Amino acid sequence: MTDPLSRWREHADSAVLLDGFHALKHALRFGAEVPVAVTTDREAALALAGELAEDVRDTLDALLTEVPRAAYASLVPRPHPTGVAALAVRPAREANLRALARTPRTAPVVVLDNPRNLGNAGAVIRLAAGFGVTGVVTTGTLDPWHPTVLRGGAGLHFATAVERLGVDELPAGPLYALDPEGEDIRGTKLPDDAVLAFGSERSGLSPELRARADHLLRLPMRPQVSSYNLATSVAMTLYHWSAGGA
Repeated sequence: MTDPLSRWREHADSAVLLDGFHALKHALRFGAEVPVAVTTDREAALALAGELAEDVRDTLDALLTEVPRAAYASLVPRPHPTGVAALAVRPAREANLRALARTPRTAPVVVLDNPRNLGNAGAVIRLAAGFGVTGVVTTGTLDPWHPTVLRGGAGLHFATAVERLGVDELPAGPLYALDPEGEDIRGTKLPDDAVLAFGSERSGLSPELRARADHLLRLPMRPQVSSYNLATSVAMTLYHWSAGGA
């Protein structure tokens, strides 16, 4: 059997980084294929699993290999406080596209239109997974599988379909776009097959997506407050959907 550092080098170019215990825990819960996982303190990592993730403790026991701190630090750009890192096989794009295209849907698709902040994108994927959405799509240049996005998403990319698409490639369904000039969201019932689009943190919706929108909606906001954080806007909108608000 090859040593963990050799296995890491073997898979590093094609796999995605799971940075920290919680990212690995979530990835395993949702069926990720993890060819290698390392830790600076195996006993502590398994104790954490016993406390917070008993359902995957046995899997972690078989998977985790302890390595020196210097070796661990050489594998990750920003060592995680839990001292755990792993590589996972990225889900096939074709499988994600099938999941996004499948109809009828029982939960919306979230679209981040040309997002700029990697951490915000990760936070959106994390909360979208919590709501059980069909998938999260990004447009523009940001890679939704970037290590920083995965870190922010706590490994929950594997709980939903995450892909980057062009505006002209978005999944079918009524497109509801969040925009300050839209109608108050509290007067609208969002259907399960909705495509919910959110603009970038600075410039809002792109002209291309805004032109394609079937409905423009706005979130309630006190006058003179400029905007909500992107993840907050997505959370408010998904809560409105989940509560069946009309």
